[in-house]
Amino acid sequence: MIDARFEVLAEVLTGFSTKLKDGERVLIDAFDAPPEMVIALIRSARSKGAFPFVNLQSNVIARELLRGADEEQYRTLRDFEMARMKAMDAYVALRGSHNATEFSDVAPDRMQLAMKLLQPLVEQRVNKTKWVVLRWPTPAMAQMAGMSTEGFEELYFKVCTLNYAKMEPGMEALKSLMENTDQVRITGPGTDLRFSIKGIPAIMCGGQHNIPDGEVFSCPVRDSVEGYVQFNAPTVYQGTAFDSVRLAFKNGKVVDATSNKTERLNAILDSDEGARYIGEFALGFNPYIREPMRDILFDEKIAGSFHFTPGQAYERADNGNRSQVHWDLVCIQRPDYGGGEIYFDQMLIRKDGLFSPKQLQGLNPDNFKS
Repeated sequence: MIDARFEVLAEVLTGFSTKLKDGERVLIDAFDAPPEMVIALIRSARSKGAFPFVNLQSNVIARELLRGADEEQYRTLRDFEMARMKAMDAYVALRGSHNATEFSDVAPDRMQLAMKLLQPLVEQRVNKTKWVVLRWPTPAMAQMAGMSTEGFEELYFKVCTLNYAKMEPGMEALKSLMENTDQVRITGPGTDLRFSIKGIPAIMCGGQHNIPDGEVFSCPVRDSVEGYVQFNAPTVYQGTAFDSVRLAFKNGKVVDATSNKTERLNAILDSDEGARYIGEFALGFNPYIREPMRDILFDEKIAGSFHFTPGQAYERADNGNRSQVHWDLVCIQRPDYGGGEIYFDQMLIRKDGLFSPKQLQGLNPDNFKS
């Protein structure tokens, strides 16, 4: 028997997010996700006249392949997967993991080789298909969130089936404001950042590409970033857990980077030239996501947060930066995390995690109380 919550979520993914239509081909890419959820997606896609295709993956097996990653091997894998991706109109990924640090003992050079060779596949999926990506709740995720398995599952389905349409007026206002802004300044404990977003589009994220969702993102002008930022949300990247990441910038480039794993942090930032420049700036405001859990698809949407992203810029909000890295680093600015302010052209936009302008206040958490 399929959990009724699976069917509701499947309808969100194939309906609201990807808007599948008759005759479209959709790839369901499932990493350590239960077959019942995959079946719910297959049935939901078929109900819309779409043709579902399924790829089942295991992070344990992926780890073993990565540990011995060879250039010829991953070129072949890329070409094989690219042919399939080019045949798809839509892509739905369920990414579960029984261990958030499964890839922690993959050598950095093997991981970087695989990411570099598979980057064109990611670009094809992001730029040429209707896509949505989400994590799948596991006991490991519940543990990272400091919750019971059952309690986390309840939170997960509440967050993932949020009425995202209710966010649209506030997101549209924030998008307009960002697209008419030149200078951004962000201040807070250990943070004083300055940069320009002039001439770069702002993109609303309200459940179309990521579940959970709740952000509007843009991108700094590549060489404009100055100052420093102290991130207070823990993070996992390339299978390694990081805490207390601090970055300092000059002429857009990260010139100093420290954390609890400073050497590994700098190895990632040295992956290529673009990894030390920023490819995304975003404000997060999902009302139900309050605490970090080392899972970026959740943490980048935390209410009262912003994220700043070393590496690849999205084509839809592009400053020209190219990299195999795209690492969303999160700073929470609510009072319980030390507070902070965000200014657009010297106008206060958000203080201590709450939007100030009237047209943006609909994005504040109180607007979503049930």
